[in-house]
Amino acid sequence: MLPQLTPKDAADLLAQGRAVLFDIRDPDEFARRHVKGAHLRPLATLAADPLQVPAGQAAIFTCRSGMRTAANCERLAAVVSGPAYVLDGGLDGWAAAGLPVVENRKAPLELMRQVQIAAGGLVLAGVGLGLAVHPGFFGIAAFVGAGLTFAGVTGFCGMARLLALAPWNRVTA
Repeated sequence: MLPQLTPKDAADLLAQGRAVLFDIRDPDEFARRHVKGAHLRPLATLAADPLQVPAGQAAIFTCRSGMRTAANCERLAAVVSGPAYVLDGGLDGWAAAGLPVVENRKAPLELMRQVQIAAGGLVLAGVGLGLAVHPGFFGIAAFVGAGLTFAGVTGFCGMARLLALAPWNRVTA
């Protein structure tokens, strides 16, 4: 388990040039909101491309809430040779401490949030239509539930793939 740093302690180390902050979230999450000065290093890419932390500096890892870093402490510790920490409370804790955050409200919502919104909306529509119009509409809710179960078991989410093709999620040059 990597030791945790409070947002204030992490900010002090960063200001003194004694640490580098790495955000392990995916690019779509980072684009919407991140700690000012953080380096994007998605968790999925760390094993293939080890971190380069300057000599004499510590690595501090963050995610949105601290849950992802806490769950992956062993993997994170393995990619650095020097001291490493996790940011207590993640980006949410950093922002709650009143520290600088970069926000881009024009960036699309994170893909998994889009999936949650779409799935929830479809289930609600299916149940509402099933109650008000015809019981056959309950099939929409069943179909979405089956899709979410399939995604959980296999790791393939068709709805996420479909939403990734939506115009608002396309990367512009």
